[in-house]
Amino acid sequence: MTKKIILDEVPSNYYVKPLELKEEILKSINDDELTKKALHMLMLMVKNMSRKFSYKYEEDRKDCQAFALLDIARYWRGFDPEKSNYPFSYYSQMIKNGLAKGIKKVRPKSETDVIRISGDEMFNF
Repeated sequence: MTKKIILDEVPSNYYVKPLELKEEILKSINDDELTKKALHMLMLMVKNMSRKFSYKYEEDRKDCQAFALLDIARYWRGFDPEKSNYPFSYYSQMIKNGLAKGIKKVRPKSETDVIRISGDEMFNF
């Protein structure tokens, strides 16, 4: 038997309640400005989602969080309540993309990290 999770009945270990986020985002869209509570929830999402990834240095984590927050500042109005009832999913994906942009910018794959194999020989470039 599967249990459906209703938006109101969220376990207490969730750091952001999806229904509260939805209400705040709808208020923000109406006011054309993020509410303080919505901003706090989105910042909390960024902080907690960044913990799921590993970083070589703590400064890299902070830089990636900044990239994710910048994406939120730029694109938060992109959520369309007529297309979806789940802003948590929308902003989660936006945050993941922002974190990925950050790590690509902070630690780009350099040519020295590439190993090429040619025949029987291995070359580091």
